[in-house]
Amino acid sequence: MPVRLDAARNETAASGLAIDYCPVDALIPYARNARTHSEDQVALIAGSIREFGFVNPVLVDGQNGIIAGHGRVLAARKLGMTTVPVIELGHLSAAQKRAYVLADNRLAEAAGWDRELLALEVADLDALGVDLGTLGFEAGEIDALLRNGVPDPREEATPEPPAVPVSRQGDLWVLGDHRLLCGSATEAGDVARLLGGLRPHLMVTDPPYGVAYDPAWRNAAGLSATKRTGKVMNDDRADWREAWALFPGEVAYVWHGALHAAAVAASLEASGFAVRSQIIWAKERLVLSRGDYHWQHEPCWYAVR
Repeated sequence: MPVRLDAARNETAASGLAIDYCPVDALIPYARNARTHSEDQVALIAGSIREFGFVNPVLVDGQNGIIAGHGRVLAARKLGMTTVPVIELGHLSAAQKRAYVLADNRLAEAAGWDRELLALEVADLDALGVDLGTLGFEAGEIDALLRNGVPDPREEATPEPPAVPVSRQGDLWVLGDHRLLCGSATEAGDVARLLGGLRPHLMVTDPPYGVAYDPAWRNAAGLSATKRTGKVMNDDRADWREAWALFPGEVAYVWHGALHAAAVAASLEASGFAVRSQIIWAKERLVLSRGDYHWQHEPCWYAVR
């Protein structure tokens, strides 16, 4: 049963529902909850709770099992909260509780937005100095709403792509503030042309690192039916010291494969870098492969010089 921590009990006259407070550690997630919550979404919920308070109680059954509010409980843990408001749905049967776990999420998805009113409200909130990041919209959505249909002056007209697009050695693509060169990071002339006199301070790179990627088994299994796959040039190589030597900055983040981590680190050190840390990207799901183990993480060297 929920643990009552306050003396007063807030009951609604219509339904008799009551708000209690329950320790976060006592709440039990529904084992078959089909709704997922990414780290980014949980962070948004946490930001909302921090800004507005925990104003939407968690719905529970008689044994502290969560019916609705799994994301809010995850956010509460992230914020270090020890108790959260809960409402016990004692009037529902066991089957109804299971059904409501799905209905609570699905019915909300069926709603839409009046884009004109939404744009007006967002603009007013912006004028009032409200942190629009707490609304749950992505930055691009907020930007579009504030412009309210006015084209972004930073965007250029996009020409129709050729029937058979081909990029040739030496082609330099200018993409707004970004530059992409069809060339080699181990060639001084290519690097100089790409940078155009600029001196970057930081390099983030995920070069071929000796995994010898073989797309044949994916093609045979039909896993690449929706996209083109092929051999990756130089994917049997892990030592890219020629490229590191041409980077004029001081900080590097270099993704690599675990089997060749030492070779990648040695190549960085040979180019004047000092490896300071190995950062681990813990992924939400594993990557299927033909290896003995399916990897759910990827390492990255952090190096400075």
